[in-house]
Amino acid sequence: MSRRYEVVYVLSPALGEEGIASTNEKIKNLIETMAKLAGVDEWGKKSLAYEINDQRDGFYYLANFEAEADFPAELERVLKITEGVLRYLVIKLDD
Repeated sequence: MSRRYEVVYVLSPALGEEGIASTNEKIKNLIETMAKLAGVDEWGKKSLAYEINDQRDGFYYLANFEAEADFPAELERVLKITEGVLRYLVIKLDD
């Protein structure tokens, strides 16, 4: 049974423009491969509430998708080991 989810992730500005674009593309491709991607919103560069890894700013993204119940755990695993991802949060949306 497919469920609706959303993920917010913050990328480090230390990656540079190309690094941010390629990391975002990698995450987007993973979601498209394993789930039905509804869209990715780029919120842009924003100040963090507190420093993370000596970074004061981050590039925020929001992705909405439909997937089976086991995919969010895999997505979190990949985000955890992806260099340049400062923070992420995956939530299940109400139907």
